[in-house]
Amino acid sequence: ETARDRKKAAFHDWSSARQSAAETKWDAINHLDTYLTEFASKLESRGTKVHWCPTGPDARDTIRGIIRDAKAKCVVKSKAMTAEEIHLNEALEKDGFEVVESDLGEFIVQLRKEPPYHIVFPAMHLTRDEISDLFERELGSTPTREPEELTMIARRALRRKYVQADVGITGANFAIAETGMVSITENEGNARLTAALPRVMITLLGIEKVLPKLEDLALFLPLLATAGAGQTVTGYNTLYGGPRQPGESDGPIEWHVVLLDNRRTELLADPEQRDALHCIRCGACLNVCPIFRNVGGHTYGTTYSGPVGSVITPHLRGLQDWKHLSNASSLCGACTEACPVKIDLHHHLLQNRRNAVGDTPSWIERVAWRAHALVVNTPALYQFAQEVGRIVEPLRQRLQGTPLDPVKSWTRTRDLPPVAPESFKEWWRNRR
Repeated sequence: ETARDRKKAAFHDWSSARQSAAETKWDAINHLDTYLTEFASKLESRGTKVHWCPTGPDARDTIRGIIRDAKAKCVVKSKAMTAEEIHLNEALEKDGFEVVESDLGEFIVQLRKEPPYHIVFPAMHLTRDEISDLFERELGSTPTREPEELTMIARRALRRKYVQADVGITGANFAIAETGMVSITENEGNARLTAALPRVMITLLGIEKVLPKLEDLALFLPLLATAGAGQTVTGYNTLYGGPRQPGESDGPIEWHVVLLDNRRTELLADPEQRDALHCIRCGACLNVCPIFRNVGGHTYGTTYSGPVGSVITPHLRGLQDWKHLSNASSLCGACTEACPVKIDLHHHLLQNRRNAVGDTPSWIERVAWRAHALVVNTPALYQFAQEVGRIVEPLRQRLQGTPLDPVKSWTRTRDLPPVAPESFKEWWRNRR
């Protein structure tokens, strides 16, 4: 946070930069049909094959088909949250393809057979000792606590895979409509190798990644670096415009760009929360969120964690199944203040809560919430409920974990604290 604040101070006016970025994304998202068509036509004019995929399974099948047509065996992949979103690795591995993550953090969590912990820093929950033990067990390396040595161990393992790979899969940070180019930002150079060495390149990106003009990167690249990692600018920023052209000595022979909808257009149709599509996946809201800091990324159980994940996951995966994420918030507003594109995150969490209650399919749940509202807003009823709770608490404790447990659906994934033997008001009254 200190580094981020220092880099923010280097901007002439951080607040104006955020406002400008928000307005640019507003233009891009509200004219998405125009910009996407322009982006795709410019790509296709240089020999890139563009695939429009309405759903995650469509995108998986498209990518699997490309890999089969290439008669590939080994696939090397750089960081792509959209690939996590559609569970691409699992699908390819089931088909018998070897898939190797080339980002260091992603490589570590892949060896551990677990999903990324954070949008930007996938392995931030691990200590260097845990990583050393992992490399010793999986790669046969010598134990070490030095970060540089751990990095070199991973590099030696990965360099062989770049050469062996037939297909490279990348994500994208931005898609430039004006020039038909994909912008990829990274700190390790692994995405460049993933794109340059294999003969076939596949880029998977959500349709919301579009920016209108190339000059927009002059704002968005430093904004992303500052908000995401407290950097002036990220180490490697690369623009891709097409496959290898006549007379060029390197680059992929084929380039496929897979544009993923996966219910983003449903969010686009919601004028109240449409600005959630402005997200540039910087992770700033996760870093300041007190909930994320306490429970961690894996607790959310989905690809996008933290405040922005709690906002967009109910849209992408179903409100009733994922409404609990919007309740995992203190509504402190730190996420909204941190967001470099000014997404109104904490108000969207409230809107999700409201919509979830309005769309509740169970009449029992609706009656229960209305009864709860009546009780907590009526002091006499609330006092009576406390007394009843103290009486039945011993019985609940005995039934806990049994089929007769009345709150087992709640305690399956949460703790239910015991009813206090004395309320604060009672304690204060007795103390006096």
